[in-house]
Amino acid sequence: MYLRWMVRKDENGVDFGVWSHIKPSQLVCPVDVHVARVAARLGMIEKAEANWRTAVQLTEQLKELDPEDPVKYDFALFGLGVVEKYV
Repeated sequence: MYLRWMVRKDENGVDFGVWSHIKPSQLVCPVDVHVARVAARLGMIEKAEANWRTAVQLTEQLKELDPEDPVKYDFALFGLGVVEKYV
């Protein structure tokens, strides 16, 4: 998550974008239990497990949506899992 904040730049000031030597396309999507549950429900990953293998698998799926910035979707997945209790 820290890498996302430091690498990505957004207009809302959530992501600071102060590290220009790493590209957003090089980031791996952070996965917690909420993200894993939603991603599994959407068929983006095989199992709802919060581990490195899942993070890489999810990132590869998200690269199909945006190869330049796949990690931008992590907050939406997290929000569905926490706020909306998407199961």
